[in-house]
Amino acid sequence: MTERERQILELLKQDPLIPQQQLADQLGLSRSAVAGHIMNLTQKGHILGKGYVLAPSRYALVLGGANLDLCGKSQGALHFGDSNPGTLSASAGGVARNIADNLARLGSPVQFVSALGDDDWGERLLAACRQSGMGLDGLLRVPGARTCVYLSVHDNSGEMQLALSDMEVLKRLDAKALQDRSGLVDRAAIWVLDANLDEEALAWLFARHAGQPVLVDPVSTAKAPKLKPYLGQIQCLKPNALEAGVLTGIRVTDRASAQAAAQALVAQGVGEVLLTLGADGALLANQQGCHWLASRVSQLVNVTGAGDAALAAMAHGLLQHQDLAQRTDFALWAAALAASHQDTIHPLMSEAAVWRLKETTHATVS
Repeated sequence: MTERERQILELLKQDPLIPQQQLADQLGLSRSAVAGHIMNLTQKGHILGKGYVLAPSRYALVLGGANLDLCGKSQGALHFGDSNPGTLSASAGGVARNIADNLARLGSPVQFVSALGDDDWGERLLAACRQSGMGLDGLLRVPGARTCVYLSVHDNSGEMQLALSDMEVLKRLDAKALQDRSGLVDRAAIWVLDANLDEEALAWLFARHAGQPVLVDPVSTAKAPKLKPYLGQIQCLKPNALEAGVLTGIRVTDRASAQAAAQALVAQGVGEVLLTLGADGALLANQQGCHWLASRVSQLVNVTGAGDAALAAMAHGLLQHQDLAQRTDFALWAAALAASHQDTIHPLMSEAAVWRLKETTHATVS
């Protein structure tokens, strides 16, 4: 940022509605010169949209998938190859979108970058994103495209048994689209990515990376391998057992193999590995060693959004300058809160609700 741009930004902070001519008069510039500086500030991400809406000083940038979640849960034991009685629901989803939604509900400033079709499902997702309070200045709408859909099937205990995804439109979030949003990218305090991004987008982002913390969800075994070239630039990686196996070649079947896989990821440069293991909790690994973390889930209704809530909480903790132990504990309780509701995003998700769950659970146990 130039000194003149800094002066203009300070005046805009004092009066976001100040006319350009008044700015020019105060600074001894022409109106056209002020307009040029404001355009540069917008491109650099210091000003968001019209009306001189200023970017928050520290915000998370979340990039990746946004889709409609179709969730089915069987009433009894799940029988493959047969019709199973159960319940069906539809809600806004997508790993990155869920993370951004949770982050906004936790109280963190967040900008979400994804691609949506211009269909009815896209309108539904857009409304859900706006309702959560996330910033959408970088959202891409693609005329004539189909909005992403994710279909998951769960057994009667709530555990996911099968999922299908249609994420074709996200390929439109390519290097050119990201370059057009470079101001948002460069200004972000942290990045949160999911592996729904294609190879071109990931390559552009990590080439652009300037040292800010990067948190990543591998999404699935099919998409996780795209992350291999960038493991050394990732501060926090949140794989499950299958994804860790694909990334390391180590089949995770027990504690010993889980620890070996997590340590292998750290050896490849990942700063922190939060290896989630469902009902068995999680394993946290970094250069200092491995720590087993018990699950905080006491009421399991739908596990789909638990991992998204956990990574959002890790990002929230980074923005709040929490240390690793604090943000990991917060992440596990956020996951427990998310798993206690049928919707992928708990409608009452907030920082206060997470801590309240921890307090009431401890009170019940004691």
